[in-house]
Amino acid sequence: MPDRTAFGASTTQQQRENARQERERERLEKERLEREEQNQLTEEQREEIKEAFMLFDLDKDQRIDYHELKVAMKALGFDLPKSEILSILQTHGTPSQPPSSSTSANPSQQYQQSRLLLPFPQFQSVMAQKILARDPREEILRAFELFDEGAKGKINLSDLRRVARELGEGLEEEELVAMIEEFDLDGDGAINREEFLGICLQ
Repeated sequence: MPDRTAFGASTTQQQRENARQERERERLEKERLEREEQNQLTEEQREEIKEAFMLFDLDKDQRIDYHELKVAMKALGFDLPKSEILSILQTHGTPSQPPSSSTSANPSQQYQQSRLLLPFPQFQSVMAQKILARDPREEILRAFELFDEGAKGKINLSDLRRVARELGEGLEEEELVAMIEEFDLDGDGAINREEFLGICLQ
């Protein structure tokens, strides 16, 4: 009569091994996809991600907390609500310290133990996904808003003069007027959103 306990143990052991191999396949596939995302970014975009991380990794431990993540993402043009940032940390973060078996009576120590941090490779991956998912029209319209002081819906000569001054561009008045005239398709002396989109998407 065959030993059923040995057969059951063998089956359980095989199931564990299959599950381990599946986890390993999933991990390797995730790493491959992350490498592909990184390769789709320009060198400048990769450098911006790295600079934002390094600038806001205040304790220089190659991991950022909720507040550091929020400002690093904002510096890269992503102003996300708290719930989305927490979701990123819950999905990609690691605990600040391994949980201890003893429960601390001090609430601040408990907070420190349960706090999630985002390591640099995960930050790179998350930011690559966000950058690659950007809508170019949305980015252009955000730039339009920087020019359009007072949210008039148009960029006039004084807006262009102000931006040129802020950027340290020594443009002559005639050059600024020529820029408006060249791209002002409806002849109102200003560049509206659609005209600005047309300039940027040429």
